[in-house]
Amino acid sequence: MTLGVDVGGTFTDLVWWDGDRLRVAKTSTTPDQSLGVVSGATQLTAGSRVPMLVHGTTVATNALLERRGAKVALVTDPGFEDLIEIARQDRPSLYDHDVLRPEPLVPRSRRFGHVPARFEDTDVAVVSLVGSYADPSAEQRLASLVAAAHPDLDVIASSEVSGEFREFERLSTTVLTGYLRPAVERYIERLDRDVRQSVADRVLVMRSSGGLVPASAAGRQSASILLSGPAGGVVAAAAYGDLLGHRSVISFDMGGTSTDVCRIEGGRPEVAFERTVEGYTCRLPSVAVHTVGAGGGSVGWVDAGGALRVGPRSAGAAPGPASYGRGGVEATVTDADLLVGRLSPDVALADDLVLDADAATVAMERLAVRLGLSIPEAALGVVEIVEAHMERAIRRVSVEEGFDPSGAALVAFGGAGGMHASALASRLAMSTVLVPPHAGLLSALGLLLSPPRVDAARTILVDPSQTERLSRTIDELISEVSSEFQSAVGSHPREATVALDMRYIGQSHETTVPWHSGDDAVSLVDRFHAAHDRRNGFRRPEDPVEVVTVRATAVGAATLSIDDLPAHTPVGEAVIGERQVLTASGVADAPVYRRSGLVPGAELRGPAIVVEDGSTTWLEEGTRGRMHESGTFVIEGG
Repeated sequence: MTLGVDVGGTFTDLVWWDGDRLRVAKTSTTPDQSLGVVSGATQLTAGSRVPMLVHGTTVATNALLERRGAKVALVTDPGFEDLIEIARQDRPSLYDHDVLRPEPLVPRSRRFGHVPARFEDTDVAVVSLVGSYADPSAEQRLASLVAAAHPDLDVIASSEVSGEFREFERLSTTVLTGYLRPAVERYIERLDRDVRQSVADRVLVMRSSGGLVPASAAGRQSASILLSGPAGGVVAAAAYGDLLGHRSVISFDMGGTSTDVCRIEGGRPEVAFERTVEGYTCRLPSVAVHTVGAGGGSVGWVDAGGALRVGPRSAGAAPGPASYGRGGVEATVTDADLLVGRLSPDVALADDLVLDADAATVAMERLAVRLGLSIPEAALGVVEIVEAHMERAIRRVSVEEGFDPSGAALVAFGGAGGMHASALASRLAMSTVLVPPHAGLLSALGLLLSPPRVDAARTILVDPSQTERLSRTIDELISEVSSEFQSAVGSHPREATVALDMRYIGQSHETTVPWHSGDDAVSLVDRFHAAHDRRNGFRRPEDPVEVVTVRATAVGAATLSIDDLPAHTPVGEAVIGERQVLTASGVADAPVYRRSGLVPGAELRGPAIVVEDGSTTWLEEGTRGRMHESGTFVIEGG
């Protein structure tokens, strides 16, 4: 009896497991996300109260994108006040002199190498000392002094946020936490109150790491939910890939505003411990998602050189694509998919929205005239360009990391994922595409498949042979995450795991390897050499190795297992018509199937279209599709 609600830039997806079957709904995202969450949840459950609501939100991401964060002051070591601006010596774009880093979230006037007598125009004070990763006591004393002198401020010490070395990354992460905390706390507190009053007894929030945390903790640890939304879909993609026997998977989530891709190995999403969000460094665990501004609402436009471009600007939910009939006048990917025939004007989207082909035609005509093309040519061009963007995104998480995507299955979901997955698989020589059931709402389902999770990290910088210090640190961190888990969740974790960041001495980057009870120095170093070779293409077995950081994770049991879901049961007729689809090689006659009517084992040959509530799947010519007993639609080439 759990409800999962995932808020995207265009739609809010809801999945309710009532103990026997899944009930689903999709509604338009509201400017105040909590209003859409509560309204949609109340309608889906028909007023029934549920024990728990699990939530994926973009509120932290939006606050950063729109620069709606708090006014932050920084107290640090004398001489290090400008560290937040100096950062590292890398460039956002090596050969583009016009590309600049984003403005620091703390202006120079609010950076101090001492405790000031007063903070002007400040909401949050961040205290970050260079050596606090090794000994946080001085930083904690300084934070206490600031809090005592300025009781009206929220004071955050960097050692509370990150126990890792590298002073800039720790500082940036702490500033992000302070910048986002007031907005995130306000939203979470309001949502928690309204949900408890009307829908559910408890609220959990998805973290960027793919694990859940109680609502109260999510508000305080605001930077940890920057990728709350995409994480749920990655968890579900891993589960369906594992269910169908694919240990190597790339998740492909195409929504209304953006596309998120992530590589998954051995049934577990890859977790990164540092990423850049909108140019700001965040050193907290997150699923290794790569995001591009390519979604159904991405706008087609003409650049100064007369070339067709698509995105990253999106029409969003309001007014949305021109075909939504809500006042949008610019041609988008959704309008292009409708005009080439992949989307049907007869299929209702969220809130009973029916697409308007005439409005899409008018918008595409404006774009076509500027390009000197026909309307069909412009529509095909939009489709081609957005697929090129998404192909590059998949290459970013595979080829550029030494991984051959042809050996992985592409798990396609999101409202628009199925319409473009077949073409992407062909571009990347991937032989298999999996389109899970309820593909348009899979990120919401992934929330129900996600476990509660607590992470901690501590930098130690030791030789692997220093087993006593290493073992002591591991034991302390396991105890720390287990205790925090029990305090937050109210039960013991199901398991606690440890990983070590290791490197060849002198390297400026680390490779993370798992630690197992009973490991000695030799086995650890051998595991590091192998992992370094896989990641970087070489190993240096004669060079000394050091353990840089110890990471511990405590996880609990998910609300729902993929095995709990009922098998696919066909309902109604499968074949519902036929329509023409415009492709690069010409016009094709494509039969249209209703997914709910396909029996397990049913095989289709492309070109074909499969429709369901919330999403559509397009099979290119030369591909074949098969309905798996789980309800997953499997597309293979040839």
